[in-house]
Amino acid sequence: MYTERYEEWRHVFKLDPEREIDDASLERICMSGTDAVMVGGSSGVTFENVVDLLARIRRYELPCALEVSDLEAAVPGFDLYLIPMVLNTERTEWLTGKQVEGLQAYGSYIPWESTAAEGYIILNAEAEVARLTGASCELDTAAVLAHVRLADRLMRLPIVYMEYSGRFGDMRLVSQAAELLTQARLFYGGGIVDATQAAEAAAAAHTVIVGNIVYDDIEAALTTVEAVRQSAIAPI
Repeated sequence: MYTERYEEWRHVFKLDPEREIDDASLERICMSGTDAVMVGGSSGVTFENVVDLLARIRRYELPCALEVSDLEAAVPGFDLYLIPMVLNTERTEWLTGKQVEGLQAYGSYIPWESTAAEGYIILNAEAEVARLTGASCELDTAAVLAHVRLADRLMRLPIVYMEYSGRFGDMRLVSQAAELLTQARLFYGGGIVDATQAAEAAAAAHTVIVGNIVYDDIEAALTTVEAVRQSAIAPI
């Protein structure tokens, strides 16, 4: 199973197939020393733009994961398929509805040995993903940690993803979440704009996802790789 590989990831660049990235910048991202590239986005993800981005990434030797947010964009050829399940939403289609729809359509073709579920906890109400999924983002510490326990101990999900999308999160809360986990890996994503924030996130979470800064400041994005590598590994 691919578990053994993503459990070793400390730094991941997340690329949005709807957004443009030139070949030179993509090469620098893929040759940066990052542990993997994740492809995914909240909107505008199509079969065509995912295929195009995958083909470009495949020029380089590094793991490439697809976060399946739209059935139409479920493209074969990735090393790992990540299936988001939004835990803090009342819209059940984002927890199990779309997943069941996908299983009805493609259940016989899913490469289960390369597929893993992510228990998303979305914590920025201003983020597009929060509006799209109807996430209840104004959670106090107790509620967030209850969602973490739900994912880790009741649902036994392999990944818990704390998503602040566009805003740097509360690293004390992220660290508390990581310490609660008994078998899941904690992914953190949101608002990382420099090496300092990347190092802070790496000290709190098991895996740090760096996304928007790739498109805003490629030089700053590249500094996050070494910052994560040099930081102490979060407890597992």
